[in-house]
Amino acid sequence: MSISYTKIGDYLLPNLKLKEGKQYNIGKYGLLKLRYLKEYNRGLYTELLMKEQLNTYLYELENLVKEKVNELIISLAEKENINEKLKNDNQILWIGLMNNIKSRAEKIIIREYIYTNLE
Repeated sequence: MSISYTKIGDYLLPNLKLKEGKQYNIGKYGLLKLRYLKEYNRGLYTELLMKEQLNTYLYELENLVKEKVNELIISLAEKENINEKLKNDNQILWIGLMNNIKSRAEKIIIREYIYTNLE
């Protein structure tokens, strides 16, 4: 394996090229995990980056977290008896309660999946 270099100023920088691969758009949860990895788990971040798996990892985590948040929202809404009847009877109350549930669900799932070193 030979590596070529380009001289820039007094430095020789390697000519590195990433493999052509699928790039995914990362949403809110993926970006939160990326920031967490950069600050608190540099080893995993560097490993994923070097193996060119970071984008895929963040995309899969994004989808998993979205799914878990939606499941928890549905579960909490059922437990608290927030249903279509309430939505039809009092929309403002229903919106407030659902926003509260969504906020709680996101906090719970983010704590479990984003701000942990469990992989």
